[in-house]
Amino acid sequence: MTVLLVDDEELQLLRLQNEVKKVLGGQWEYLAFTNPVEALTAAAEKTVDVAFLDIEMPVISGIGLAKKLKERNPQVNVIFVTAYQDYALDAYRLHASGYVTKPVTEGKVREELGNLRNPVPLPKAKPLQVKCFGNFEVFAHGQPVKFQYSKSKELLAYLVDREGAAVTVGELNAVLWEEDHSSYLRNLIADVQTTLKAAGAEGVFIKRRSQCYVVTELLDCDAYEYKRGNPDAVLAYRGEYMAQFSWPIFQN
Repeated sequence: MTVLLVDDEELQLLRLQNEVKKVLGGQWEYLAFTNPVEALTAAAEKTVDVAFLDIEMPVISGIGLAKKLKERNPQVNVIFVTAYQDYALDAYRLHASGYVTKPVTEGKVREELGNLRNPVPLPKAKPLQVKCFGNFEVFAHGQPVKFQYSKSKELLAYLVDREGAAVTVGELNAVLWEEDHSSYLRNLIADVQTTLKAAGAEGVFIKRRSQCYVVTELLDCDAYEYKRGNPDAVLAYRGEYMAQFSWPIFQN
């Protein structure tokens, strides 16, 4: 599957590509251009499934580029990207699949991709997103996850850091405190279980007997993507990893 992204402003193009990648993932081929003429040339050699086109561009406008793309491939899904609402009628006449206003966000992109004129298979979003670079933060469906206890978040952070390896309750106790807090640790584990279940991500955290771990396949994690060589994750790393805690060391 191929997605074409065209915006004559480089920073806007980079943001557009980042937001689209959050939705589609790394399985698609991305063709990104600031020059619409070069984009048209590339589209002649590929079957483009989805095209995100800025409308106001020099030489060829997004409307003009969409017409040429549809002449070559009537099934292409065109999603216009613009800071203005004035082009909605032109987009309608071209039977565009969508219309995204700037600033582009993951939510806007996901909504348009979910309502394409010619549907394409979309990857299922992972139930939990964790941000390790900078401070450790947890999100479910784009919304921050709030735990009852602050230590619950640190417990989950440690399991994320261990990348799916099983951790004993004794090890968790030693990491979170210097002395024994076994009863409080049970409350934290229950808090993580209850909070993630309420967020629709109960399958992420597993407690079996005296061990806990996370299912990494259900996590969208910047640190994991960094280790896979994802260029966006590599650019996002600024030397800080779970900065609010004392124990983390990023093994990159």
